[in-house]
Amino acid sequence: MMRRSILAAATGVLVAAALIQPAAAADPSTDGYSIDGNSGTDGTGGVAWAPCPQYSDEVLAHLGLREEDYPKFRQLWARTECGTVQVPLDYKNPRGQKITVAITRLKARDRKHRQGVLSMNPGGPGGSGYMMPQEMYLRGGEDGLAARLNERYDLIGFDPRGVGYSTSYDCPDNGPGGPGGGPITEAVARQAYEELKAANKACSESNPSFLRQLTTTNVARDLDRVRAALGERKMNFFGVSWGTWLGVQYRNEFPERVANMWVDSTAIPEMRLDVFGATRSKATYDDFTRMAQWLAERDAEYGFGDTRDEVIAAIAALKADYDAHPRNFVEIPEPLDGFVIGISGTQPAPVWPVASRVLRDLRDVTGEHAPPSLLEVWGGGGGPQGPPPAGMPRMNNRTMNQAVMCNEDMGSRDFETSWAAYQKRLVDEPVTGFLSMPIPGCAGWTLDPQPVRLRHSNASLVMSGHRYEAVSPYQWTPAMRAEVGGSIVSVNDDVHGSAAMTADCSALIASYFERGRLSGRTCEGEGPLPREDSVESFSVGQSFSEGQSFVEGRSFSLR
Repeated sequence: MMRRSILAAATGVLVAAALIQPAAAADPSTDGYSIDGNSGTDGTGGVAWAPCPQYSDEVLAHLGLREEDYPKFRQLWARTECGTVQVPLDYKNPRGQKITVAITRLKARDRKHRQGVLSMNPGGPGGSGYMMPQEMYLRGGEDGLAARLNERYDLIGFDPRGVGYSTSYDCPDNGPGGPGGGPITEAVARQAYEELKAANKACSESNPSFLRQLTTTNVARDLDRVRAALGERKMNFFGVSWGTWLGVQYRNEFPERVANMWVDSTAIPEMRLDVFGATRSKATYDDFTRMAQWLAERDAEYGFGDTRDEVIAAIAALKADYDAHPRNFVEIPEPLDGFVIGISGTQPAPVWPVASRVLRDLRDVTGEHAPPSLLEVWGGGGGPQGPPPAGMPRMNNRTMNQAVMCNEDMGSRDFETSWAAYQKRLVDEPVTGFLSMPIPGCAGWTLDPQPVRLRHSNASLVMSGHRYEAVSPYQWTPAMRAEVGGSIVSVNDDVHGSAAMTADCSALIASYFERGRLSGRTCEGEGPLPREDSVESFSVGQSFSEGQSFVEGRSFSLR
C-alpha cells in the first residue's frame, strides 16, 4: 500500500553508498586574485583542483536530463573546473582532523567586467549542489537566470559536508519497515515510534564524532573556507529552501563577507520540527482549499460540488472510500488507497487541472483498468528506473539530512505530544492532514541539540516568499526578517523555489546581483491559479510508492 511511505519515510531510513573523493591536481589560473589571509592558518589552504568527473549518457538520463540537452550540458561541463577544499571537521579544534568539501566553478564569461563569485545551494539538507549552476543553466536556457549571472559571476556549486563528493558517512539501514494500507492507527504509530527511536539511537551512536559536526552552521563555515580558498574577499550567494537557512547562517557568522545574497522560499527561523511540521501541514490544507474553490467554479467539468465546502466534503469522502476499499488495477503493481487521493489534493496551482482529472476519474472508474489520467502520472516522473549506472553521483544523503535536522531540532520528541497533534490535524485538515508527521522524526537521537541564535545584520539580504506555498509557508519570510533584517520580495504563487525559473522573478534576481539593489518588491512567478495553457503534471508511481518522502519532501527536508 502506498501509505507505507508516510511512516517509513518518517523514520528517516538511511541508505548506504560509497564515498567518492576526487584526486588532487595542479591549480588552474586564479586570475590574479590573492588568497585571503584566513586560509591556511590551520593547515587548510587553497583549492585542490582536479579533472571533473565525466558522465555517460546513462548517468545524464538518470539525472533527469532530456537527451536533447546532453550536448549543452557537456558544453557547460567542459567550461567547469572541479576541486576540493580542506576544512576542519570541528571548528572548535581547527588544527585537528580535516575533511574535504567538493566544489565546481563555472567561470564568468566576461572576465573584464567580472563581479566575483556566486555560490549556490538548491536545498536539503542532504542535497547535492555540485552541478547546480549547470542545472539552472539548462533549465533556464540562454535567456535564463544562470546564463545572465554567469556573464559576470563565477558560479560556484558545492556538495556540503556529508553529501556527494564531499566527505560523507552513511548510517546502517536499520530503520523500521512501513505498515500496511489504510489510516494510521495509534498501535502502528507507537510501533513505528519505538523502531524509529532504536534506529536513530543506532545511527547517532555509530559515528558521533562526525555526525555531531553535521550542522548548518558548520556548512556555512565551510562555505567561508571555500570563499577564502578561491581568493575572494566577499561572497555572493543564492539559495533555495534549506539553502535559505544556510545563507542566513552564513550571513549570521560572516556579515562583513556578504556581498549580495538572495534566498528563495524562506526557511523557518526557529528550528523546531514540531512547529515546522504543523505549519507546513496547515499551509498544505490552506492551499488545498484554494484548489477546492477552483474546482467549485468548474463543477460542470469535475462534479465535486459548486461550493468550496461541498468540494472538500466530496474529496474527503472519496479518500475515506479508497482507504476502506483499496482499488486494484491491472496496470498498477499495488492497491491504491486514500493516499493517492490526498496527495492529488496537495499539488500546486499549475498542476490542478491534471490532479483534478485524476480525482474525478478515480471517483468514476469502474472495472479493473486504471483511468488514463492516472496512467499519465504513474511511474515516478518518467525518468529512468532501475539501479543507477556506474559513475552516478550521489544527489542526496539521508544521513546528513537526519543529522543536520536532529542536531538543530529544539522541539518536542515524545510520542504523546506528537500523536495528539496529529489527531487534531486529521480533524482540522480533512484530505491532507494525514500526510503530516504522526511521530517526532528525531526521537531517539542521542546527540545534544545545538541551537542557532540568529542576529540582525545590515549585510545585504533579499528573501523571496511565495504567498500560497505549503513547503516553505509565506509567514516564515516576515518572521525571518524580524530576526535577521533584510528585504522581502513577495511571489504571487504557491510553487516552491520557483523564483529563479520564472521570467519576472528571475529578472529581479539578476538585476539585484548586477546592480546591488532591488528593482521591485513583487513578482508573479507561476501565478496563483492555473494558466489556460498550463501543461504541468505530477507523478504518482515511484515518488508515491517509494515515498513522497517526509525526509525529502514534507517533514525533515526544508527542500
